Amino acid sequence: MSQMLSAPLPWLSILVALPALGAVLLLAIPALRQAGRAFALILSLCELVVAIVAAVAFDWSRSSAYQLSEAYSWIPQIGLSWALAVNALGLVMILLAVALVPLVVVAGWNEDEDPARTGAYLGWVLFLESFMVLIFAASDVLLFYLAFEGMLVPLFVMIGRYGVGEKKARQRAAMKFLLFSLAGGLVMLGGLVAIWALAARRGDTLFMIDTLSAGTVGLPVGIQVGLFATFFIAFAIKAPMVPLHTWLPDTAENARPGTSVLLVGILDKVGTFGMITLCLRLFPLGAASLQWWICGFAVLSILWGGLAAIGQNDIMRLVSYTSVSHFGFMVLGIFIGSQIALTGAMVYMVAHGVSIAAMFLLSGWLSRRGGTQDMRQYGGMQRVSPVLAGLWLFSGLASVALPGLSGFVPEYLVLMGTWKVSTLLALFAVLGVVLAALYMLMPYQRVFTGPPREDKKHIADLNGREKTVMTPLVIAMLILGIWAAPLVSALAPIADEGSHLLTAATATLSEGSAQ
Repeated sequence: MSQMLSAPLPWLSILVALPALGAVLLLAIPALRQAGRAFALILSLCELVVAIVAAVAFDWSRSSAYQLSEAYSWIPQIGLSWALAVNALGLVMILLAVALVPLVVVAGWNEDEDPARTGAYLGWVLFLESFMVLIFAASDVLLFYLAFEGMLVPLFVMIGRYGVGEKKARQRAAMKFLLFSLAGGLVMLGGLVAIWALAARRGDTLFMIDTLSAGTVGLPVGIQVGLFATFFIAFAIKAPMVPLHTWLPDTAENARPGTSVLLVGILDKVGTFGMITLCLRLFPLGAASLQWWICGFAVLSILWGGLAAIGQNDIMRLVSYTSVSHFGFMVLGIFIGSQIALTGAMVYMVAHGVSIAAMFLLSGWLSRRGGTQDMRQYGGMQRVSPVLAGLWLFSGLASVALPGLSGFVPEYLVLMGTWKVSTLLALFAVLGVVLAALYMLMPYQRVFTGPPREDKKHIADLNGREKTVMTPLVIAMLILGIWAAPLVSALAPIADEGSHLLTAATATLSEGSAQ
């Protein structure tokens, strides 16, 4: 079992509390909203500094161990603790989240004419940031569930009240997102209640991951499959797997680019993160029993997402469907039962976060300048705004795994690991790579090549602020493409543990069926 290593300072609680406090101040004090942009930027940069200090305090030579841990009893009667701890995966996801928030703040600097409205929106962004840290740091499963449900509130407001386009469409998209997420959350709650009911000893630390995994691993196969399914469905909605993905394109079409960055770049990873840290660890026999079904649906997501992306006219829907395809690769890497593929899936979570953030922001800036998200209304933008066109192509190629850019290493690792286990699934997944080239290059051709349209010749290229936002994203895409070794070696021990649990469970099942 993973050892918990405590920290001299409660770094993780500070990381949760800082943006939460900022959010309360921004949302409660109307006068502060006028200076909300500067306030949110300073606070999110302070949060980034604290996260970097926490990362320095983390012992990377023991990357699979849960560190920086703290635990305080909260409601002992139901086994709920305020328990936080991170392994390398949790810490990397937190670092990605707190790095993207200041970029989102700067990217949407002039989105509203009224600075107070921007200030209120950024209050909800900070509120969401607090939940993002909590969800990746929670080592109590019930606390994880509360954060999982709690993050719906800021997102619902950010999509419904502060989205783009028609009010009706925004509210419909926000409601669809809420209903899908709540449905997943309720199924997971059923699983948590069942765990409580089945527990042999209900101590005050019942829902701590270590305590829980010791209790659930010994449960019969049928019960594990049922409990696994309750968690997996919630995560499959969040990770948007086909056929539970339909909320995502609607949301991306109607949300601000910054909201989409945080939702698709970070929060949808809660799905894949939960599959790795909870599903594999708590219910290995359940995971092994449904392994091939899940891998089949993962490949379906890869192909469906790619084909649907090719057919889109709305640029934001296009970017969201590419994500459905990418999440298919991640889920395939998690459940195929290969250590290499699982490492690839975890690196993919980071690489996709960076490239998709760039895609959403660039597509948002283009739509704002051109007055529409419909790609049919553009053409020849390469001549009008060459920097925007170049960066869009660069980010697109990074997301479809061009060698030397961020998506290549994780996609290669997932395909290599899958090939070792199932050649057939690997061949289908490779088709997804071919589709990726089509869904990225065809829109580029439509929007950016050829003669420019008369009504779009006035469009300005990226300004200094926008270039400043893109610079760290471009650097990250290059570093993850050229020098991914440190990230791969930090995440490999966690993949070792996860794949070992799955292969051991598969062996147990085959022994049981042989007898």
